[in-house]
Amino acid sequence: MKKIWIIGTRGSKLALKQTEIVMKRLERLYPDNQFSIKTIKTTGDTVWDKPLHVIGGKGLFVKEIEEQLLTHEIDMAVHSMKDLPAELEAGLAIGAVLEREDPRDAFISLTYDSMKDIRPGGRIGTGSLRRKAQILHFNKGIEVVPLRGNVDTRIKKLTTQALDGIILAFAGVKRMGFEDHVKEILPLDIMVPSSGQGAIGIEVRRDDREAFALLKPVNHDISFQEVTIERNLQAKIGGGCHVPLGINVTISKGQLTLYVSLGREDGTHLMKDKHTVDIEKADELISDISNKLSLFMNKGHVT
Repeated sequence: MKKIWIIGTRGSKLALKQTEIVMKRLERLYPDNQFSIKTIKTTGDTVWDKPLHVIGGKGLFVKEIEEQLLTHEIDMAVHSMKDLPAELEAGLAIGAVLEREDPRDAFISLTYDSMKDIRPGGRIGTGSLRRKAQILHFNKGIEVVPLRGNVDTRIKKLTTQALDGIILAFAGVKRMGFEDHVKEILPLDIMVPSSGQGAIGIEVRRDDREAFALLKPVNHDISFQEVTIERNLQAKIGGGCHVPLGINVTISKGQLTLYVSLGREDGTHLMKDKHTVDIEKADELISDISNKLSLFMNKGHVT
């Protein structure tokens, strides 16, 4: 008989799309196995009228899924890596990270071709403190409007809420087939993404050797390394989406490039850094940046 693997995921269109990507790869690799998707409603999927940092943060999109993973109701879970808290529940681990899509943020507008063209008083929608801090640092004359919902829902709100633009993760926009709506992919020196942004991760039980072996061929080593370094730095700083923190790591040709941003929600104080080092010096760099960010926070520059 075929072994049946149950894959847990949120029920959003993007989450299901990403889970289908994972399932199709596994089906091609293991035709003698059967893979089934189980949709799990999370707390984050039931509260849409409040910003994430107000109702509990990133864990709201994974708690119920992780509970079913720990109780063996599902065998693995597919997540957007940016939705996962830096520290996982005891007994769980990341079994694989697929090759990462472009991690940058995208500017979508019906009026402007670039975020720099927005005039004072213009309205940009986002529910992210990280994006808000960087938008207001870039242009303090912009009004940032709270915005949550699925990708297509947020695009519709450009009209229904009279917005001049919205900021979304480019990876999600592309996976949903809306890349034609993108006016500008924001450079990293303007908008540093969230830790894990653009990456699809597969979570398993830490002691499930069979699941780890199954997922090994779909893991992309460089993407796994990049996301792991980002999450390690995020864990040292803490705060999840309660802190306007952006972290992005790129590894290429033996070198690691790190972008980081941290500051006030109102954009008045923002620390931005870019560093490139040999990959062997990654731990040293992360330690140095962690200390620098902690000092910045201790001076009261973050709210």
